[in-house]
Amino acid sequence: MSTATAIENKSPASAGRFEPRIAAFVCNWCTYTGADLAGTSRVQMMPNVRMVRLPCTGRIDTAFIIKAFERGADGVIVSGCHPGDCHYSEGNYHARRRFAMFKELMNFMGIDERRVTFSWVSASEGRKWGDVVDETIERVRALGPFDDYKTLLEETP
Repeated sequence: MSTATAIENKSPASAGRFEPRIAAFVCNWCTYTGADLAGTSRVQMMPNVRMVRLPCTGRIDTAFIIKAFERGADGVIVSGCHPGDCHYSEGNYHARRRFAMFKELMNFMGIDERRVTFSWVSASEGRKWGDVVDETIERVRALGPFDDYKTLLEETP
């Protein structure tokens, strides 16, 4: 049996359970490296996350998050270096301010803010990355599929 077949057979989706699609926008220097450490350390986590690696969380535009929902994501993770550890000095502070404003936009658009996770994961925190992934997937799974964006698009003239 191939590895792909073995994974498919163990997948909770095969049991008829909703499996959320999660988009993760991550910092190249910390979170991406932490996720790589999780993989090389064989940290067990759910496979529902698709990562987009960016130089810094300070480069993540809120339009990326909205576009992820538009393209079918049920949830989003934004993760980068801990405050004070940014390789670009202040990028994560910019991201934190941008995310605070984005919460208001999400409320205005009717997007439950529990669908977006904002976290700090360093390069040495592979286990923490696994926990962030699993917690986000469980929370979004409890919320159910995100179909509201399609309704918003249909209402637009």
